[in-house]
Amino acid sequence: MTLSALRDLLHSRIPRDDRGLSAIEVVILAPVMILFILVLVAFGQMVDGRGAIDGAARDAARSGSLQWDQGNAMAEARKAAEADLSDVCSGPVTVTKTSLGFANADLFTVDVSCEIRGLAMLGLDIQTRMSGSFTAPLDPYKRKA
Repeated sequence: MTLSALRDLLHSRIPRDDRGLSAIEVVILAPVMILFILVLVAFGQMVDGRGAIDGAARDAARSGSLQWDQGNAMAEARKAAEADLSDVCSGPVTVTKTSLGFANADLFTVDVSCEIRGLAMLGLDIQTRMSGSFTAPLDPYKRKA
């Protein structure tokens, strides 16, 4: 008896049954696919948070540059940044002025930062503090109210 004849005889006597194989595949692959989708959602939240922080920095710098004095400028910048980031950040929003002076020809630069939710929804305690900066020219035609 040759090797190929022996192999054919062995395969013909053992019934091949694939029942239950797809259930095992689903049990193994479903958690992996769900985890992959959750990671994509978490990274999507981080990208969305990056855009929101950059937009909040832009809005904060612009609203601060329209004010008459530095105290009101920082108050309005904080108010604008907190309004933009109320549903994005998981902690307090930090707004700091990084430009020098507050004269008519100056620029008003703010740095906005906060903790983004990001990977916390997966149970990963990874610090995701993001910050954005924007510069707006001070309005030379502003007037006192």
